[in-house]
Amino acid sequence: MDSQLKRTISALLLWLTSCITAQSEVFDISKYGATLNGDITQAMTNAWYDACASTTPSKVMIPKGIFKLNQIELKGPCISPIEVHVDGIIQAPQDPTQLNGDAQWIKFTYINFFTLSGRGTFDGQGAIAWKQNNCWKSNHCKKISMNFGFGFLNNTIIQGITSKDSKNFHVNVLGCNNITFTNFNIIAPATSPNTDGIHIGRSIHVNITNTNIATGDDCISLGDGSKQITVLNVTCGPGHGISVGSLGKYLNEEPVEGFTVKNCTLNNTDNGLRIKTWPSTLVTITVSDMHFEDIKMVNVKNPIIIDQEYCPWNQCTKEGPSKIKISKVTFKSIVGTSATQEGVILDCSSGVPCEDVVLSDIDLTFNGTIVATKLANVKPIMS
Repeated sequence: MDSQLKRTISALLLWLTSCITAQSEVFDISKYGATLNGDITQAMTNAWYDACASTTPSKVMIPKGIFKLNQIELKGPCISPIEVHVDGIIQAPQDPTQLNGDAQWIKFTYINFFTLSGRGTFDGQGAIAWKQNNCWKSNHCKKISMNFGFGFLNNTIIQGITSKDSKNFHVNVLGCNNITFTNFNIIAPATSPNTDGIHIGRSIHVNITNTNIATGDDCISLGDGSKQITVLNVTCGPGHGISVGSLGKYLNEEPVEGFTVKNCTLNNTDNGLRIKTWPSTLVTITVSDMHFEDIKMVNVKNPIIIDQEYCPWNQCTKEGPSKIKISKVTFKSIVGTSATQEGVILDCSSGVPCEDVVLSDIDLTFNGTIVATKLANVKPIMS
């Protein structure tokens, strides 16, 4: 499966890159009035407008140097394939009140055949916002803007770019089809609240490969409606691990299916591989075909966990069990060290117990001894 996944992703990257880079017309923001250490919002807007209208493949260029950028949405549809190539450092406003928290700092929306590339860094300058952010423990909080929003994109590559110190989530993927993150870097301290790395919702065929994620919340999280998601060769830590959910908190949520995580390393994370759903859920949906394989844990709390009573900061009543049905889940070749004695916790719903859960080749130790396993409302297959 590894070789097939790699071939599929490599073919996709080659095809998309060739579509976008062939005879690209270049739109350098320097020619639109952008200057070093200056605000490039208007220059970016104008360069994008011209590039998006090009009848041949186009490339918006941001050169080396430090630039400032206010909130912006770069929107399609564009006439031809389009690329934004960034080699510089782009800084967000430090003051979170200068950004609309209901939107992302930088949004790319409604585009076919889009590439974001280069060796540049998008610096969210989140330190001030982190001190003000209490959304991780309260529903009554002022929304704080994320770094990136990728919405309703088809056939997209994000490669080489770094997202640094986002005020909130680093990346929100919504309504996308066939989007790949490769050699993508996410950097934030463990103490930065709600700075999830890549959050995916209502999207299909999302690939995350050869990526490093260090953050203060989930490295990768799947929201409802996520289907056919592949995570390959990813290093996570610090952070809260790789999570499905949380699910079941809101009405009209959609099933999650087809999640593959392989050849990944988790370093000193607060959780490892996690599926989390709220009790007393408002919806009845399914989570199925979850496959975690060839994972290395280094001092990870809760390396393997299904938590169907997820209720942080007592934000729910726990009056009834979760209605979300979890099935066809495989944990295979999970090795390394746990920071907790109970290294495998499968706490499933008493209303809809987990089915077809496979634990195979699990080799996890805590202080030199094999970790304990805690099971509730599940009949696992162990080998």
